[in-house]
Amino acid sequence: MSIDIKLISEVRDLTGAGIVDVKNALAEANGDKEKSIEILRKKGIAKAAKRAGKVAAEGLTAVKVAGSKAVIVELNSETDFAAKSDKFKALLAEVVEKVLAGQTVTEETLGEATASIGEKMVLRRATVVEKSGSEVFGAYIHMGGKISALVVLTGPADEEMAKDVAMHVAAMNPRYVSRQDVPAEILEKEKAIYTEQLKTQGKSPQMRDKPENIIQNILKGKLDKFYSEVCLLEQSFIKNEDVSVGKYLESKGNGLGVKSILRYEVGEGIEKASCDFAAEVAEQMK
Repeated sequence: MSIDIKLISEVRDLTGAGIVDVKNALAEANGDKEKSIEILRKKGIAKAAKRAGKVAAEGLTAVKVAGSKAVIVELNSETDFAAKSDKFKALLAEVVEKVLAGQTVTEETLGEATASIGEKMVLRRATVVEKSGSEVFGAYIHMGGKISALVVLTGPADEEMAKDVAMHVAAMNPRYVSRQDVPAEILEKEKAIYTEQLKTQGKSPQMRDKPENIIQNILKGKLDKFYSEVCLLEQSFIKNEDVSVGKYLESKGNGLGVKSILRYEVGEGIEKASCDFAAEVAEQMK
């Protein structure tokens, strides 16, 4: 039977299976999309060995606090379809508990999951954080696990306050806690960019006659804007944009501060392969 290319594309996107496998499954299911997906899932074990070359850039993150320890992890799959499955979520929960307990997540564990789910599973990263008795963890999971954040507050903080800061970190993605944490090479690079911008603008009549102190103030303003974009304490607080996160913490008590922040977002920094799907289908269906 003739299989519509659009239908092949839909099933492939949902399952991550190869074009020929999808075409055969659709033929076996007489063009029924749901049945073809079921057929492909049942063949997952037979296909597991073929997943090694695939890019696992989807998945979920998770964060869990247990007493004086907390863990944040990112577990990847090839497709969002697999990441939404109960088996994947069970594997994620198992990984979280193992990392929290200091146990190694073995290739055997991930390999068994790959065979069962039918897609390549990758534990991309995991971090365990410990705190002292006076410090407070804040954890937040955003977008159903696409983003997780973990913060440690110092001083007279409470869990609700820490969770609010973690929520802000998840939503606004600060790269550093304060301007003092910005590496010197990053700061010098930004200064060089802004200085070059001002040199270019200096060729205009409006900028040419400005005194040097005005030029320096413009440069300072650009750097302040940079800090407000990348430093947690200088960002506008997501729950009250009239104040910065730093000012919000100051209003809650003396000595309140942020010791550390961690934010994981699924697939960030992973280069995903792209292709001309129509051309690929045409080539493989010859």
